[in-house]
Amino acid sequence: MPKTAKMRSMIVGLAAALLAVYATPATVSVAEAASQIAAVVNGTVITSSDVAKRVAFLRLRRTGGNLQAKAKEELIEEVLMRAEIIRTNSSVSLDDVNAAFARFASGNKLSIAQLNQILSQSGVTAEHFKAYIGIQMSWPRVVQARYGGGRMSNQDLVARMKANNGKKPTTTEYMLQQIIFVVPESKRAKITGKRKSEAEASRKSYPGCDQGKVFAANYRDVSVRDLGRILAPQLPEDWKPLIEKTDQGGTTGTRVTEKGVEFIAVCKKREVSDDMAAQIVYQAEDLKQAEKDGANADSRKYIEELRKKAQIETR
Repeated sequence: MPKTAKMRSMIVGLAAALLAVYATPATVSVAEAASQIAAVVNGTVITSSDVAKRVAFLRLRRTGGNLQAKAKEELIEEVLMRAEIIRTNSSVSLDDVNAAFARFASGNKLSIAQLNQILSQSGVTAEHFKAYIGIQMSWPRVVQARYGGGRMSNQDLVARMKANNGKKPTTTEYMLQQIIFVVPESKRAKITGKRKSEAEASRKSYPGCDQGKVFAANYRDVSVRDLGRILAPQLPEDWKPLIEKTDQGGTTGTRVTEKGVEFIAVCKKREVSDDMAAQIVYQAEDLKQAEKDGANADSRKYIEELRKKAQIETR
């Protein structure tokens, strides 16, 4: 298989597994975009360029049928979803999106530069794909808050424990410290390898969390951040396997991120079963179950409600 075809196949494999699609259409005035308007949703313009990028993305996902019509429909719904994400203050951060983009590249054995190139050559662009990732990560927050999320009440917590014979679930509590060997975006291609070597070597002399900031002062452009108490269900997915296999007082392996080269120090690690831990464990279980049993149905219902209230004009 040619190299380009092989990389395209790998992208399809992961892209097909994502549940939702998001784009940030160009927001321009109707007069400025008159020659390229594909749709207007509550005053937000979707241009023919937006539709072309989505058609290219649908091709990567091996979608059949009328791609122009499907692309336009997806983009219309995404304008509605994006507005609701903003209204409910449910958006993930740009760092979260960039980290997910980097994981996607790494999972397909590509550098970020290679993934950027493939997306550009395919007519999708990295910006379009990152916007897609953004709503994929943000929209479930909106749905969960609407149909069954939020903080578990004390009454629900007690009822849940009664159902478990009065026992509180046990989980692992971590006190963590984040160490970042900063790599500026402008120097990423030149010095990432060197910074990774520095970070790896530094782990051998890491003195522990109490002396973490003193340790960082011995290196150039190193940031140390105390992450505080984090329970196992709250661990970020990209760090979770590394943290779980690290002993107390130790450090994880390094990872290249959008900020630079990072590793995590496990300051403390213990098993806990207090009310807060029980609540977080139960909420994590409920969220997983909701994803299996009805999150897609709730999402569809929510979007249809937004469509009924919206002013949508297609060209």
